[in-house]
Amino acid sequence: MSKTSTTDSPSINLIGAGTIIEGDIKSNGDIRIDGQIKGSINVKGKLVVGSTGNIDGEVVCQNADISGTLRAKVTVSELLSLKSTAKLSGDLVTNKLSIEPGADFTGSCSMGGVVKDLKHGGTETTVAKEKAVAY
Repeated sequence: MSKTSTTDSPSINLIGAGTIIEGDIKSNGDIRIDGQIKGSINVKGKLVVGSTGNIDGEVVCQNADISGTLRAKVTVSELLSLKSTAKLSGDLVTNKLSIEPGADFTGSCSMGGVVKDLKHGGTETTVAKEKAVAY
């Protein structure tokens, strides 16, 4: 007998270009956004925002690759990567940050320490370094 459980295996979700969602999104898997989101996003895996992607709200995830536009408070527990086409306006809390030349970032950035334990739902926030950056 085969055992399959959709709650145990992470899924990959896609919100395509031209799609507009107003509301909150929670996912245990990875998600790619090429459309527009107005609300909060909580992803236990990786968030990818394509070049046509647009988020206006709050973002919490484990890892993120951003190529689109964010006007949000962003919390990433591991690595946030801003690609050359990214435009981020808002407060940022992350453990590691990568910014490619050409990316626009306006806001404050807090880095280092334990940001948030997403796997166990903890809320511990220890920040080792804080930097204010405007590119």
